[in-house]
Amino acid sequence: MGEDGNGMHKARPIVIAVGLVAATCGIAFGQGAQDRSPATTGTLPPATSQPAPPWSGESGASGHPLMTADAIRTAATHFHTCIDKLWQAAARRGISRSVFHNYTASLTPDLRIMDLLDNQPEFTKSFWDYLDILVTNDRIEQGRALLEKYRGAFDSVERAFGVDRHILAAIWGVETNYGTLIGERSVLRSTATLACIGRRQDYFREEFLSTLEILQRGDVRPDRLVGSWAGAFGPTQFMPTAFKKYAVDFDRDGHRDVVDSVPDVLASTANNLKKDGWATGNTWGYEVVVPTTFNFLLADHSRPMSLREWERQGIRRANGQPFPRPDEQAFLLVPAGVQGPGFLMLNNFSVIMKYNPAEAYALAIGHLADRLRGGGPFVQDWPRYERVLSRTERLELQQLLARHGYDVGEPDGLLGLRTRTAIRDFQAKNGRIPDGFASAGVLDQLRAR
Repeated sequence: MGEDGNGMHKARPIVIAVGLVAATCGIAFGQGAQDRSPATTGTLPPATSQPAPPWSGESGASGHPLMTADAIRTAATHFHTCIDKLWQAAARRGISRSVFHNYTASLTPDLRIMDLLDNQPEFTKSFWDYLDILVTNDRIEQGRALLEKYRGAFDSVERAFGVDRHILAAIWGVETNYGTLIGERSVLRSTATLACIGRRQDYFREEFLSTLEILQRGDVRPDRLVGSWAGAFGPTQFMPTAFKKYAVDFDRDGHRDVVDSVPDVLASTANNLKKDGWATGNTWGYEVVVPTTFNFLLADHSRPMSLREWERQGIRRANGQPFPRPDEQAFLLVPAGVQGPGFLMLNNFSVIMKYNPAEAYALAIGHLADRLRGGGPFVQDWPRYERVLSRTERLELQQLLARHGYDVGEPDGLLGLRTRTAIRDFQAKNGRIPDGFASAGVLDQLRAR
């Protein structure tokens, strides 16, 4: 798989598209004193779900040899053999033989997951479509209501970890629509399926074994350990390995319950962000106006500059206000190229991307957080007149770039940082503004060469 789809919430080798999946269906120990009001210690209601459709029987869109229909069927026939081979690794983690047997003896693979593995919306939707779905008036109103309802919990967690409550609420809202679309699949079954079938088996073996550890410890009830197709669970969608590293028993009941305990959910999410480098009191970034005469080769994650230096390059905040801390370092993101808004991204944006490394996801989190605290919509318009390339066209674009010597990794139809850099290089060498935007015009020019 190419690098563009390479990432997940906390060391995930692929992005879990929980936020958009949820939206389109309707992803240490106790710290400090807690406010024990009902709003602080409340639990979350069970989420509703619908039965999942069966596997299509078709090969995955990535073209990976382990994602062909024949490879999937063959792996499925050896599923139990694969699981049995993991017993020794489980035993080394302290999993008892009875726990392993009780939870795996009747497991069957969920092959529908193979269709979802190659269909990650953060990389297949346009930025504006993605934001339209996730940052809505209803979601803003619901988020503000929850911020008030659980004010005590948000107060305690913000004091303990220094992470902005609006960011925590935004993650809650984007991942699962505030816990109402939490996912219906067994985390154990999902991670077991992916540990033995498909293109990410090495990674998901770790997730499967970590799920068994959660069951062994008893932090989350087995019937509540359900979530996304890739094994993310709870209102803010922890992967099992992330749970092990960041989950917090903030309500001090003896369980790190990131499914039903509001304090544990918020504190665990804050702990994750804090350990990833969250800067207390700082924002995630700024919408900026980028002049058409700008050198777009500077719009690169690897080329940060101070906000003061960006101003010298002609960059200005879209709302006309000055940058509050002009010495802060930022990189420039222009997701729609010269035709759309630009964004100067600070350290906290990079921290959000560690939670789920898709730029569209991180931008949705930052923008929803701003709206929850009373901010307005983006000032500049998106180029909605641009035709968004299909998955097939995106794959073709990568293949053509690779054919002409540009580094896109393994073409997979998922457009991320490496592909955008390749597009910029191609544009610069062919007399176009090197903004890195994968437009139909760029594809046509590549086809004509």
